[in-house]
Amino acid sequence: MPVSIAVGVALGATVLVALLTVRHVFVGVVAVAVAIGTVELAGALRRAADIRIALPTVLVGGQAMVWLTWPFGLDGLLAAFVLTVLASMVWRFRGGIDGYVRDLSASVLAAAYVPLLASFAAMLVLPEDGVDRVLCFLILVVCSDTGGFAAGVLFGRHPMSKVISPRKSWEGFGGSMVAGITAGVLSVTLLLEGQWWQGALFGAALVLTATIGDLVESLIKRDLKIKDMGTLLPGHGGLMDRLDSLLPSAVVSWLLLSLFIPA
Repeated sequence: MPVSIAVGVALGATVLVALLTVRHVFVGVVAVAVAIGTVELAGALRRAADIRIALPTVLVGGQAMVWLTWPFGLDGLLAAFVLTVLASMVWRFRGGIDGYVRDLSASVLAAAYVPLLASFAAMLVLPEDGVDRVLCFLILVVCSDTGGFAAGVLFGRHPMSKVISPRKSWEGFGGSMVAGITAGVLSVTLLLEGQWWQGALFGAALVLTATIGDLVESLIKRDLKIKDMGTLLPGHGGLMDRLDSLLPSAVVSWLLLSLFIPA
């Protein structure tokens, strides 16, 4: 536990330094996380199921997705994603017929799951109040995880899904919801000067997406019969094991904050 906490604090400090110095450095932080996460996912698929994604095209395309959001926003992201899919189709020619559909499908999944979703986190920081938008996003996910962990340990009795994630309980989900809505109201009203009900909706939505993100990665790992996506972070597993709740939450954060607090 102490090692796990220390690693978590170090990751948080890295993000805060990026945000509080030159905010666009956060785009670079996202780009590095995307590259590491993509390599981890590709390695897990290869080791566990001999599924070989078109790693060079997904890596290059993933970087294009993240960086092109800076000058071009959604248009740049969509163009880079489509080109990544097309390039992956061609790259996989070299592997022949056997497993083409399987490997190409995994390549498209990897491109969508990691860089496409993560690029919405990069887009959060681009407006003038981008630091506050990113902080709202991160605060909500952390509070959701913390509230769920505490409530699950103290009161957890009823598993949400014994098959997917036996340790996740409905009581823990309730704790996540309470912590998330509270943090949403406070962060949106204090940091972005939004309305309390916007913060409440924002908090509830991110608790849902963070929980879904956890469950999706649990499903992937159980399907592959692995415990962690990687070994980069002591006490945590791989970086992908920390990105699971952040990736879908980044999309919903960008959508809701763009709607509630136009840049």
